[in-house]
Amino acid sequence: MLSIGTIVLGAADVHRAAAFWGQALGYVPRDEIEEDWAVLVPASGTGPGLALGLSDTPVQDHPRVHLDLYARDAADQAAEVERLVALGAERVAWDSYPDDPDFVVLADTEGNRFCVIDTGR
Repeated sequence: MLSIGTIVLGAADVHRAAAFWGQALGYVPRDEIEEDWAVLVPASGTGPGLALGLSDTPVQDHPRVHLDLYARDAADQAAEVERLVALGAERVAWDSYPDDPDFVVLADTEGNRFCVIDTGR
């Protein structure tokens, strides 16, 4: 049986992306961060890795694959969104929100879209 070991995101600036995601998730570099590649792992030792590969491919406005980050409830979601924005994420003017969304769409420092989900709903 297979399991997810590492999720890979493209980045125009691997060091900047590694700094953002390390702070966002509490991840640490598995090895030395290179100019074109980095692998971050949970500092706690549990969970999938996040790899960042140098890419000059344009960011997709509506990506087919993205990360969902879970918050405990609406208050936690709001606090996490503000924390991530303070780290360099940007709010995305998402044109596909339902009437009462349980998610907020953000973009990381490289423009990669991700969601912060209120799992209390």
